[in-house]
This record gives sequence, structure tokens and C-alpha cells, in this order.
Amino acid sequence: MSIGHNSDPDATAPGGWTKRLQGYQKPSVPRSLGELALTGLPFLALWVVGWAAYYFGYWWLSLLIAIPAGAFLVRLFMIQHDCGHGAFFSQRGLNDWVGRAISVLTLTPYDFWRRTHAIHHATAGNLDKRGIGDVTTLTVREYQSFGFWQKLRYRIYRNPVVLFGIGPAYLFLIQQRLPIGLMRKAGWSPWISTQATNAAIAAAAGGLIWLVGYQAFLLVHLPVVLIAATIGVWLFYVQHQFEDTFWTDQKGWDFHEAALRGSSFYDLPAVLMWFTANIGIHHIHHMSARIPFYRLNTVLRENPPLRSQSRITLIDSFRCVRLALWDEDGQRLVSFREARAVKAAGPASV
Repeated sequence: MSIGHNSDPDATAPGGWTKRLQGYQKPSVPRSLGELALTGLPFLALWVVGWAAYYFGYWWLSLLIAIPAGAFLVRLFMIQHDCGHGAFFSQRGLNDWVGRAISVLTLTPYDFWRRTHAIHHATAGNLDKRGIGDVTTLTVREYQSFGFWQKLRYRIYRNPVVLFGIGPAYLFLIQQRLPIGLMRKAGWSPWISTQATNAAIAAAAGGLIWLVGYQAFLLVHLPVVLIAATIGVWLFYVQHQFEDTFWTDQKGWDFHEAALRGSSFYDLPAVLMWFTANIGIHHIHHMSARIPFYRLNTVLRENPPLRSQSRITLIDSFRCVRLALWDEDGQRLVSFREARAVKAAGPASV
């Protein structure tokens, strides 16, 4: 796996990269509007073509069309993501209302998600603040201290079929309909946001069902949503679940180190990088979330040390699926098999 740490002084000095990256943060309104049109219009066109294929009896073609339509929906989610960071437009209100409109398509309540995602950015890699906006990750010691049923439950959760098969459907179709666990900290705001989004989703779905029928709606739209959800969960997984990632306790945690070392540079082929709106350049995004996605490639080009930092290729990413536990002694993510080897070796392995 091509992952390394650069020796550039700005990369290790507190706030060094953050200061350097401030110049890339200003969004361009024409560029943002252009990206929105280049993403939203093809998505709508593909949806109509998918429905037409179903209407004329070619239901299998509508399933094929769901693949590119799902990819465009992923890109719409990334625009919503930038809006949530205040990075897509200079005006907060414009960011918020564009993000809320897109959230009806992505099934992701904008204000609720923005709050939880901000927590994720503020706590990524912190062992003492796990649980919001991240993939549940146990340490080797925590896992080994568990009983049989606790271990089984965690192993089921980390199974690829659950993480990337059942998990995306549960997350986007069910879990995001209710802000469970957040209301104790944030009051009624997450509930209001979520229910307003749910109402808008119900209205949009009801209108489409009235126009095309429920069978056509389900056959055309559900595969698109499930494909996009699976891609989204996969991307989020690879962004932080790689072997040489960064985890530590509150005492040793540092925002800049967590951003650089704990977030990957997922170096995808150009076409995949476009459809995922450069979200693979995640280490830079975590250092400076206000940079619009369409400027991230420029940051890479003009700052060569960042090109090799925490880099993972498409082939590398498939090897990350086996990783499940944080080895506090070895300072890396390991598989269940490797964790057993650590336990068998005992103190001598430390």
C-alpha cells in the first residue's frame, strides 16, 4: 500500500498546512452553478430515460441505467456535502437551501447531517470521542475483553455483506428518518430538520407515484438510491479505514495530524474522481473543509508533498475490507486474524 509521511516542515508544524490552504477556500459562483447543472440535469435525464425504458417494457434497461444515475446521485450528495461545510457558495443561506433541496434526493436530512458531520470532523481519530459520524471501530484490547455475544455482534457489523450490503440501505432508508441519539444534545432542531426532510421526500415520492405509478417509481428509483448509498458508504469507509490511519486518545490527539494521517488520499482514476467530486482527496478536505471540491485537484498539483501522504489506490482499497480493529501497540488497523496473532504472541509482541 503506497502510504507514507512527508517531511515537509509545513506538514508537521501546527496549523502550517491550514494556513497555506486558506487561499483555496473562496468558491466561484459560476463554477458552483456549472457543477450543479452538470450533475443535476444528467441525473434527471437518466431518471426519465429509466422510466421510459420501463414504460416501453425494457425493465432490465432501467436497471442498467440505474448505475450511472446512482453515480450522479453520489455527486449530488457531494455537492450537498460541500454546502454543509459552507464551501459551495459564499452565502450561508444559499449553501443551506441548495443543500436542503438536494437532501430530498439523497434521503439525507441536511441540517441533521451537517451537525453530525461537523462532529465527525472535530473528533476523527479520537478514541475517546467515537460514535458520531464514523464507522464503529474497536481497539484490539476492547474486542478481546468482550464476551462471546459482544464479539459476535461486532463481527457481524464489520462483515462486508453487512457494511456494504445491508448497511447502506438501513442507513439511508431507515436510520436517517429519525435523529436517534442527537436530541439529548441538540434539542428539537434535529427532529424538526429530519421531519421536514421526510415530509418533502414523501411529497416528492407521492407526486412521482401519482405520475408514473408505484411499480415504476420503485423499479426506477429504488435501485438508484441503493447504488448511490452503497458507493457513499464505501467511500466513507475507505477515507478513514486503512492500515496506517490515525487513532489516539484525547491526550495525544491533534487536529492536523488526524487530518493528514487519519484521512486517506484515495487516488482514483480520473472518471471516478469526477463522479465522486474529488472526495477521495480526503486528507486535504479534513485539513480545510471550506475548500470547494473543484479546487482540491489544484491543491494537490500545487503542493506535491500531499500527493504521497496517506495515498491509497483503487486496488489498495479492496484490501482495507479485512481491517476491523485498531492495534494500539502496533498503531495500525488489523484484521481479526491478525488480532488473534497479537493475542497469541502475548507481551513479547509489543
